[in-house]
Amino acid sequence: MFNKKENDMFCYQCSQTINDKECTKVGACGKIPTLARLQDNLNYSIKGISAYKYHLNEFDIQDNEISNFIEKAIYSTLTNVNFSIEDFVSLALQSGEINLKTMNLLKKTHIEKFGEPEPTIVEQGTSKGHAIIVTGHDLKALEALLKQTEGKNINIYTHSEMLPAHAYPELKKYDHLKGQIGGPWYDQIKIFGKYNAAILATTNCALIPTNNYKDRIFTCGIAQLPEVPHIGDDFDFTPLINKALELPELPEEKTGIQFTTGFGVSTILSLADKIKECVLNGKIKHFFVVGGCDTPDKRCNYYREFVQKLPEDTIVLTLGCGKYRFNDLDLGDIEGIPRLIDLGQCNDTMAGIQVVLALSELFEMEVNDLPLTFVLSWMEQKAVAILWTLLNIGIKGIYLGPIVPAWVNEDILNVLIDNFDIKTVGNPEEDIKTMLS
Repeated sequence: MFNKKENDMFCYQCSQTINDKECTKVGACGKIPTLARLQDNLNYSIKGISAYKYHLNEFDIQDNEISNFIEKAIYSTLTNVNFSIEDFVSLALQSGEINLKTMNLLKKTHIEKFGEPEPTIVEQGTSKGHAIIVTGHDLKALEALLKQTEGKNINIYTHSEMLPAHAYPELKKYDHLKGQIGGPWYDQIKIFGKYNAAILATTNCALIPTNNYKDRIFTCGIAQLPEVPHIGDDFDFTPLINKALELPELPEEKTGIQFTTGFGVSTILSLADKIKECVLNGKIKHFFVVGGCDTPDKRCNYYREFVQKLPEDTIVLTLGCGKYRFNDLDLGDIEGIPRLIDLGQCNDTMAGIQVVLALSELFEMEVNDLPLTFVLSWMEQKAVAILWTLLNIGIKGIYLGPIVPAWVNEDILNVLIDNFDIKTVGNPEEDIKTMLS
């Protein structure tokens, strides 16, 4: 099922690079590499939680339980040679529980600040005028920029994970929030080089800029790049605005591509009766959660092929940048229920969990008994925290791809399979048959 990888690992005990099976300096029997991988895994999960917590901090929201766990978890990664796999799995599951709380607080804060997201059609392309492209996840930074550019003949465009911003009432009310340019985070070099606009990177997923746009990109908040001007936490975007006005206006360009985003929990719940009716009369046979973190790996084309080959009596829920593999597809609807439902960015994972739990309540079934399958595209960092959150709430049988996480070795793999029935994606047609059976 999994392809085992012979990755070199760093031994936390003797500070040398080791192979997959043995630390030659210490003469360990294989437990040290496993410990190192589990420490890496927990560190990734802590980073993911901290990323969400950072956005909470921007709104002056503090939570001692979250902070205390982060400290405990970091401390546990320091030379704990007596920690077992079970100890680290227990801590990882705790990190999932804490991440759930963090994401819930962040989603609640975004709704209180910007309103409940509404289904919104977003055009891909440009309008005539000066332009700023905003990438990343930070909605507060985007709001500050929208306020400061109002009436200045500057159009604001979203890129990658900023797409769901168009669905929030308090953000979409700005007429100069125009549309989406580009797709996932890794197309930056091509997209930012093509459009002669000022650029703002608000969080991670910012690539080292090329000379094509290095002189017109800025960072803010937590994001920084070498030799790129940085705007502090006060969000005074004057230098960015001045750069946008110095650059020539972009011409109008319509690509004909549209994205529909902004299906908040309230919208889904408003369709609950219709969804239940369609399931009971056989018009909806299965739900798929397809999304996650995308990578440039060509094997991620699996997700587009997977969605394209799904039967017409299935529904796809999606979020994260993984959706750019297929969110330009028109899958139609089932009696008014869209077959492709975009719940937002990775920061909106809580919305996906709430929808799944709502389906469980609607049909009075345990989550794992629902006609529902998770098919997630995999990358490290925040994805680790989200994975442990899903496992913590009891979801089993998750499909991951395009490859097994790098921190997994045979010992960890056995734990994931035995306890959580983790699987990897394979051939789309064969996987669909297995999932629907």
